[in-house]
Amino acid sequence: MIPGLIIAAPASGGGKTTLTLGLLRALRRRGLRPVSGKVGPDYIDPAFHAAASGAPCLTLDTWAMDHGRIADLLARQAERGATLVVEGVMGLFDGAPAAGVGGDGSTASLAALTGLPVVLVGDDTAQAARAAAVVRGFATHRPEVTVAAVVFTKVGPGRHADILREAMAESLPLIPVVGCLPRLPGLGLPSRHLGLVQALEHPDLDTFLDTAADAVEAHLDLDALATLARPARLAAAAAAAAPAAAAVPPLGQRIAVARDAAFAFAYPAVLEDWRRAGAEVLPFSPLADEAPAATADAVYLPGGYPELHAGRLAAAAGFLGGLRAAAARGAVIFGECGGYMTLGDSLTDADGTAHAMAGLLPLTTSFARRRLHLGYRTAATRAAGPLGPAGAVYRGHEFHYATITGEDYARADELFETRDAAGSLVISNGLRCGSVLGSFIHLIARQPAAPAP
Repeated sequence: MIPGLIIAAPASGGGKTTLTLGLLRALRRRGLRPVSGKVGPDYIDPAFHAAASGAPCLTLDTWAMDHGRIADLLARQAERGATLVVEGVMGLFDGAPAAGVGGDGSTASLAALTGLPVVLVGDDTAQAARAAAVVRGFATHRPEVTVAAVVFTKVGPGRHADILREAMAESLPLIPVVGCLPRLPGLGLPSRHLGLVQALEHPDLDTFLDTAADAVEAHLDLDALATLARPARLAAAAAAAAPAAAAVPPLGQRIAVARDAAFAFAYPAVLEDWRRAGAEVLPFSPLADEAPAATADAVYLPGGYPELHAGRLAAAAGFLGGLRAAAARGAVIFGECGGYMTLGDSLTDADGTAHAMAGLLPLTTSFARRRLHLGYRTAATRAAGPLGPAGAVYRGHEFHYATITGEDYARADELFETRDAAGSLVISNGLRCGSVLGSFIHLIARQPAAPAP
């Protein structure tokens, strides 16, 4: 199994994404064939990872995935590359309020499960010697989590780096400082609601990645990092096991998948599962007014940013007509989050303008009336269908700012019974009308059935 590290931080905003991207690109320059993972539910950062490393980034989520699924994904990455770099989520110990299938979804949970060592990224904009106290707290909080090294970011001029290194050497001599990354121009990434502006929309992504790699090579000890890396202990078990079942079953044999700036939120591992199960995945671009393939027996509209492109989608007669034709011939059509909004009757944009959508589900949504919906979800199917028998339980997440302004349950059925991470019922149940179904939930993995008593 290949050696790996987890890049984590005390909190969000410390620079771990930029550091991870620079490290991946730097390792790739050295011919070390890096592959990556991302802790927690995320579509945007993994696309940057893939651009930096040249290989797909797979999501690793201990709340939504059981140990077998995580082990299988680690084994897949070991087949692709020679070095594994996993980026954490939020702060090292931040997770769901209730335990999930394999843990609480935190970076620490994955580190404990896999045995991968953690490189802690400290934002030291306003810190000096006290940074060592912060590192001590994180290093000792959970004995089963190994903080193996520290990288300080946003380090100031003068003796700032020396002060940080001296404080660590005096207080925590067994945790090396493997880099002090100064505040540098050209290392910022623009953001919008839901996270960073997508990699595919970045005007000069390769220049940014090369700049980040230059900074990593200049200010980090890559050889020291390499000596700290360890194989994930779960991956060996997966390599010896039978192939895992698809986390989300294939929707058909020939699945048209929307892929562009409006519909980019599809997990690479899910699409890979479908191909491994023998299905053909047929990408198409709604923003280019492409219709799903006429021979497709299923259509998948993942989430993304349709609210930013509502006018173009409403004018895309070929795309909308193709969706309606697919529904008329009985093809399965499944929409998640932004895809769900697109299957509805109308979508109101931020300016308050309502745009007609596909009209395949009795649903109206608005981005003008914004409210944050965020959190893990369990979703149990109300009836048998493309996602399995009635009562099939999925783990997933919800993250959007759109508001449902109308759902007509006289003309459609509820798709799921949905609960949050604490087990409380929530209202994001979705709709099903014939072969057309969707909800605001991004499905991550099917929850294993409870063992018989």
